[in-house]
Amino acid sequence: MSPGVWWAVAMSLIVLGVLGTFIPGIPGPVAVFAGMLLAAWIDHFSRVGWVALVILGALTAAALAIDTLASVLGARRVGASRPALIGALIGTVVGLFFGFVGILVAPFVGAVIGELSSRPHVPSAVRVGVGTWIGLAVGAFAKVVIVLAMLALFLTDYFIGGAAAR
Repeated sequence: MSPGVWWAVAMSLIVLGVLGTFIPGIPGPVAVFAGMLLAAWIDHFSRVGWVALVILGALTAAALAIDTLASVLGARRVGASRPALIGALIGTVVGLFFGFVGILVAPFVGAVIGELSSRPHVPSAVRVGVGTWIGLAVGAFAKVVIVLAMLALFLTDYFIGGAAAR
């Protein structure tokens, strides 16, 4: 394939990943990283080196971890029981398969069901569910910041770091 086609694929992955950072159900950071790795490969890693790619990979892993654990940490912050934390985590994972609505509703439902199974007190369970949502919001913000940092690192290494290495 010609380099132009590879560049189109790389840029499409990065754009899709950036959109996926805001749209639940699309693995944004993974797509951004895949596009950046492909772009580095196209140039035979002459502009973006392995150090930058390892850092980008670590940032991708951090974004995935934050995305998964944010709802659990939000629930924990409001005093959720262990079953509620497990419910929030299961809800987060299950919600990924049901798009935007699943991402919003499933962690809340999982946390509430888990809390009700431990302590049958509806106001406490709802508080835990709201804490889960707050955790999700904080996690989404952190994911956006991480993806922006990934873009900044890649562009800096591509345009400045690679030029300085030549």
